[in-house]
Amino acid sequence: MSKIIALANQKGGVGKTTTAINLAASLAVLEKKVLVVDADPQANATSGLGFDLKEIKTTIYECIVDGVDPNSAMLQTEFETLKIMPSHIDLVGAEIEMLNMPNRENVLKNVLAKVRDQFDYILIDCSPSLGLITVNALTAADSVIIPVQCEYFALEGLGKLLNTIKIIQGRLNPELQIEGFLLTMYDARLRLSNQVVEEVQKHFQDMVFETIITRNIKLSEAPSYGKAVVMYDATSKGATNYLNLAQELIERNKK
Repeated sequence: MSKIIALANQKGGVGKTTTAINLAASLAVLEKKVLVVDADPQANATSGLGFDLKEIKTTIYECIVDGVDPNSAMLQTEFETLKIMPSHIDLVGAEIEMLNMPNRENVLKNVLAKVRDQFDYILIDCSPSLGLITVNALTAADSVIIPVQCEYFALEGLGKLLNTIKIIQGRLNPELQIEGFLLTMYDARLRLSNQVVEEVQKHFQDMVFETIITRNIKLSEAPSYGKAVVMYDATSKGATNYLNLAQELIERNKK
């Protein structure tokens, strides 16, 4: 049975897309079949895995709004077991177009139900907002990974996200679990980074992943080459971090 995991935090720049790309690639390296669903109109996960947005014909937008078969929207990445359902700027308008749809919170869930059995993991990269597309992602997901950057204001806005998750658990998806909080952009030299780690671990305890994603120049450079960091520089700290995270996720889901 596959697992659908949303990566969500309405705060921008916390490492959602970086995690979606690199966790997916690392799971693929570990021979898991993975689908990345790019549910962000900015389409950074799509370009970060090497696709030219101008050349893509069918995206998640057509699947959601026009009922196009998701199999025809999936693209094969350079990893044998990793595919992506790309995004498009049109997705911005999808929220308005979905308003009159019956069962509008379940549209993405129904799309993914058609391809779910082809994969071990489906990772949904959410946009930095709590709009209808993100609600769709959380309704479709079995669990959610919440990236938290090790910087000032890290915990700000988390309450709002947790509240949204609670509402979705209550009304739309009672099975939704928090997979874990993922600490990102960690710099061991900074006292603030260490304070944030301590605070998040104190607040959320065993819900925090043991793996911490450190600041890493290769991790920042890789998307501009359209590559996951494990392909760009397999020996880098960023590649090691995400491989460790993938292994931790697999272990957690064996139980």
